[in-house]
Amino acid sequence: MNLKRNLIFLLMLFAGIFASEAQHLISKKYTQQELSQLLIPLTDWEPFPGLDERSAWMNADQEMMEEYLKQANEHIDYDWPYIPATKSLLIDRTGDRDEYQAITFEKRKILGTMILAELYENEGRFIDPIINGVWSICEESFWGVPAHLPKTEEYSGLMDVTRPFVDLFAAETATYLAWADYFFGERFDEISPQIRKRIRHETQTRIFEPLMNQHHGWMAANANGRPPNNWNPWICSNWINSALLLEQDENKRAALVYRAMEVLDEFLNPYPADGGCDEGPSYWGAAAASLFDNISLLDLATDGAFQYVYEDEKVQNMGKFIYRAQISEDYFLNFADADPQPNMAASMIYRYGKAIQDPDMMRFGAFYRKENEVDLPRFHYFRNFFEVFMQEEFRNAEKGLPLPKDVWLPDIQVMVARDVEGSSDGFFLAGKGGHNAESHNHNDIGNYVVYYNGLPLLIDVGRGTYTRKTFSDERYSIWYNRSDHHNLPSINGFTQLPGSKYRATNVSHKAQRNSSTMALDIGQAYPENAGIASWKRVLKLDRGKKVTVNDDFQLTESTSLVQHLMTIYPARVLEPGKLSIPFEDAEGNIIPFELIYDAASMVAEVEKIALTEPEDKGIEQKWGDTIYRINFEYPSVPAKGKSSFVLQKP
Repeated sequence: MNLKRNLIFLLMLFAGIFASEAQHLISKKYTQQELSQLLIPLTDWEPFPGLDERSAWMNADQEMMEEYLKQANEHIDYDWPYIPATKSLLIDRTGDRDEYQAITFEKRKILGTMILAELYENEGRFIDPIINGVWSICEESFWGVPAHLPKTEEYSGLMDVTRPFVDLFAAETATYLAWADYFFGERFDEISPQIRKRIRHETQTRIFEPLMNQHHGWMAANANGRPPNNWNPWICSNWINSALLLEQDENKRAALVYRAMEVLDEFLNPYPADGGCDEGPSYWGAAAASLFDNISLLDLATDGAFQYVYEDEKVQNMGKFIYRAQISEDYFLNFADADPQPNMAASMIYRYGKAIQDPDMMRFGAFYRKENEVDLPRFHYFRNFFEVFMQEEFRNAEKGLPLPKDVWLPDIQVMVARDVEGSSDGFFLAGKGGHNAESHNHNDIGNYVVYYNGLPLLIDVGRGTYTRKTFSDERYSIWYNRSDHHNLPSINGFTQLPGSKYRATNVSHKAQRNSSTMALDIGQAYPENAGIASWKRVLKLDRGKKVTVNDDFQLTESTSLVQHLMTIYPARVLEPGKLSIPFEDAEGNIIPFELIYDAASMVAEVEKIALTEPEDKGIEQKWGDTIYRINFEYPSVPAKGKSSFVLQKP
């Protein structure tokens, strides 16, 4: 068994390497010299109207710009805070990351709002506050966050300023300063030449030099073969953005951009051909969506030389994932660390759909554009400049949710099925295979969720609040990351283990008019000494009728066996073999769904999960203090057996 697992792992690793060598979609089309010729020179490049182009800014979305002006007025006397060292030390002392991040994120959001407000008003009232913000940020010891510092005694929560490196938020910071320079550089020079000089010095030292001269872990696959996650395209988008706006030497400018393109291919090459984001929809906005940000910037800076990327089938599938992973208007798949109710970056989604000529994606993006919601997002700042000039197009855009009847993503092994195409009415079933080394991984091979009328019934708990523990060697001591707090079995006292060799096997999918089925063997997701010969699981939606989960297992040891189900309702046993889940619909009506199980084999017990740890705050924010685990224990464990759960309306 161990030899077989290792062989499968090596085959997958080699396949990934060969696929990586075969693509390079972004960086191999043009040489660096050719890119240098294609890039619009800095002195000529005008990605968005300058400050003095008043007619353009008067035609920007007036409602949005008025709201930015209002918010900026509220902070015009903002006292740009110094961030004490003790705030940074909290990540090491208590594991808290939020106190530091609350300060640094607010500073950047206020700076971004003031930039937009001054562009709209153009009275100079925000120039000094903007300069104060720029100067305050330049004086920070680290533009990133302490949670991203190396977890060694050498750092212990404080940045080594002699060894700069680039994390997500350091790269984001460069973008804010670059746009401040682009729009107000001449105004800055009228006050002091030191302002723009400081911006360029700090971005050169903190961003460009480390990116060009140091390897960062997010740039390529790690030693275990895990491909880069959302950090790669997210940082690259800010890298390209700031390089295009700030680097005055055209050769160096092209070199910076070209290197970012090479790094970006390290993300795109191994990405699944089906476009599936194993980080989930809430991370898609910084993964595939950030890939689009990169291409849109490159295309803008070369007068359309990167249009060819949008014709690539993988790039198109990457965009479509966001609506293929939708459950209902409010809910999305939340396997791993994804959130069940993520925010939608509507204008970016619409633009991505338009670029790949997908009307469904365009309608989806237009649907989520909220006319009266114009609060500035915390991240991906430059997306806002596209959005403020799209109000007329949005006003006339068709809106709607595709809600496909069946989705099968064979590379990440995710199934989606619903009762009715284009509607959240009735049952929704989703299941996953894959492996336990996915980005933001939970040990969850074979897990599934069931929703009804667009609302949760059996859930994936998802992630809680990020702390020091979240991305440490203690990650799988957190209960919601473990398989025994997913809709999965604990077998002979064992839960699933992390690692790419712990994976689903013999995975298949079949969609028909009246049903949709996913089959997989989850035995290999557990340790070798768990005593599992095979554990075949079949997830089935009988449209309009029921959801069935059938397990067929063979064990080489049979000491203990418990099936677990997670819900947000206080389920109760009505009688042996029948359990009631008091589902609440959108109108507040209680529908007591029936869960039928084999009373001859299993004894059911319901427990409420106590939310007491710092990591649990995020769980309570998403679901409330209403997490219940239903445990079905086998008093006598057969070496060979079957189990069945049937979920249906009464």
